[in-house]
Amino acid sequence: MDIKACLFDLDGVIVDTAKYHFIAWAALANELGFEFTEEHNERLKGVSRMTSLHILLEIGGVELSEEKKIEMADEKNTLYVSYIEKMTPDEILPGVVNFLKELRENGIKTAIGSASKNAPLILDRLELNQYFDAIIDGNKVSKAKPDPEVFLKGAEAVGIAPQYCVVFEDAAAGVEAAIKGGMKCVGIGLPANLSQAQLVVPGFENFALTSLDQL
Repeated sequence: MDIKACLFDLDGVIVDTAKYHFIAWAALANELGFEFTEEHNERLKGVSRMTSLHILLEIGGVELSEEKKIEMADEKNTLYVSYIEKMTPDEILPGVVNFLKELRENGIKTAIGSASKNAPLILDRLELNQYFDAIIDGNKVSKAKPDPEVFLKGAEAVGIAPQYCVVFEDAAAGVEAAIKGGMKCVGIGLPANLSQAQLVVPGFENFALTSLDQL
């Protein structure tokens, strides 16, 4: 495969911010009077904040007014931001920086494609901005994964046609989005959760550009 661009989800791929999302959502659920488990949290991976809130309310059997939903979503985000503001480069997942450096050295374009509206803040805290040619986040898209909008905009931003792009994703909705966008996809995580991806690896340790020859 002639690879000209690599597009990365952020949460769970570059850094494990999922734990901070989980803590914030669990706090919200506790406030509403029910328990939110890590198993429940799997359903929230890769989807927007408001969609996540709707799933949370469905799990708890709670109904709220639209005004209250917006208030609760804002409360969750305030909690989450308070956690990620304390992040450091030490939290970058193993092997990520070496792989990003290899892509840079080989002239491969790179972009972030994330539902997170906090992606710029996270990348700033991790000191990773210099490794990405474009950042497409929740502020720049109107459709959540599995719609391919975020990755199609990423490919457009770096000037590469979708068929020459590889997406790195840890969520089933993101894998589906990549495939719908006409791109190859490497799943980061467990094969059982990412069965649609052409290649699934546990992470970027021992992962190199030549690893993509398997696609």
